Amino acid sequence: MICYNINMIELQKVQFNQLEELSALASKVWHEAYDVLLGLSQVDYMVESFQSKQAFENQLESGYEYYFIIGDGMRCGYVGIVQEKDKMFLSKLYLKAEHYGRGIAQTVLNMLKEESKARGLKSIYLTVNKGNGRAIKAYERFGFIQTDSIVTDIGRGFVMDDYVYTFAI
Repeated sequence: MICYNINMIELQKVQFNQLEELSALASKVWHEAYDVLLGLSQVDYMVESFQSKQAFENQLESGYEYYFIIGDGMRCGYVGIVQEKDKMFLSKLYLKAEHYGRGIAQTVLNMLKEESKARGLKSIYLTVNKGNGRAIKAYERFGFIQTDSIVTDIGRGFVMDDYVYTFAI
């Protein structure tokens, strides 16, 4: 998946020399999305552990792909995926708050569906925080179905309390 342009939304593959920019964007969108839901301490810990330059480097080296979401010529978010045999794991799909409600996430999900089809995959799955009603609503609107409920210990006394959602291709 190199670059798509559907409904004026484009996915631009993140290169290793852009990981600082990706990390800065991730910090911004994570604090917007989760400070109230999870608290500043957990968000800071999760950003450092999973959204830092080093974390992204490690993920890219292990097969993850990251894309900046470009809308109206500017970066409005990012998406991270990894192919696992016959399915795609949608690891991250985040937008800056000012871009919520514009159909961007639905467009990106359509792009990922088409990419999954092109790769011959059978499904896309993701995890979403149980308290993230906005994201849950967007995934369900697209056709994702809740298939599991998990709690993952991420260290320092923090957990990720998530639903697993799956979309059949």
